Amino acid sequence: MTSETAAIEKTLWTYLDGLHEGDTEKIAQAFHPVSHLYSETNGDVADVPRDKWLDMVRSRPSAKSQGLARHDRIVTIDQSGPVSAFAKVECALPPRFFVDYLTLLKTRDGWRIVAKAFKTETR
Repeated sequence: MTSETAAIEKTLWTYLDGLHEGDTEKIAQAFHPVSHLYSETNGDVADVPRDKWLDMVRSRPSAKSQGLARHDRIVTIDQSGPVSAFAKVECALPPRFFVDYLTLLKTRDGWRIVAKAFKTETR
């Protein structure tokens, strides 16, 4: 594993840990301030800025606070150059399970997620 791959993984785990714990400070460390989240519902695309999403995370109980098991894993990391990468991760806030497609850029502050497109499944 290269040092860049390790740095990307660290950013991804900061996000996944923050999501499981409901820790928006951790999530904010992983996501660039201008990042957006995208999802599809009934053929429409939702575009949510990072700060609006963080408010949503703050307003709900975390998986950890509910005693829910973790379902997190990094599926793939594809680093296409010295400053850009793409990752696929899986996570959950049961009964909702997510597949996230994350675009990362290496900034002055290190690797940050700049876009998240995700799919949700209820089990």
